[in-house]
Amino acid sequence: MKEKKHSPAAGEEWFPLVDETGRILGKATRRVCHSGTKQLHPVVHLHVFNPSGELYLQKRPAHKDVQPGKWDTAVGGHVDYGETVESALRREALEELGLTEFVPVFIARYVFESDIEKELVNAFMTTCTHPPTPDPEELEDGRFWSLAEIAAQLGKNVFTPNFEHEFRTFLEHRRSTLSGHS
Repeated sequence: MKEKKHSPAAGEEWFPLVDETGRILGKATRRVCHSGTKQLHPVVHLHVFNPSGELYLQKRPAHKDVQPGKWDTAVGGHVDYGETVESALRREALEELGLTEFVPVFIARYVFESDIEKELVNAFMTTCTHPPTPDPEELEDGRFWSLAEIAAQLGKNVFTPNFEHEFRTFLEHRRSTLSGHS
């Protein structure tokens, strides 16, 4: 895959361009990746459960360029160029929820495509015994939801499409495997 010629603005973020296995093919700026070019770039998601099996969700701030104001995965973010998936997961967990001590359990890797971008999602889950501390600069709100409460709101434009996809595909059938993960 050829990199698109682009003059980045000072301080602009660079993302790796990858194939569906995560192999790096090049790099592009956030602006290019979110402009409808559909260049595949990696992201991380961390689903945070409490010991009662409730799932923590974040409300995306109104200033976000993708899905503003919707409830979403507890932690989500792009992998920066030169960064590993694991280090991106830990960086995003710290930035968004103040999480430092957690054991991520890999759920799946899949491609998700929206109107403006195409992401290689690396999804993980964990169980935390202490409540997250959301960063008000990163998140508008955050709280634990019961799985029944989430299920009742599916398809009602409450959640991001990406979260709904993950919830339906991975989390419903993994409820019984949550105990023992911390």
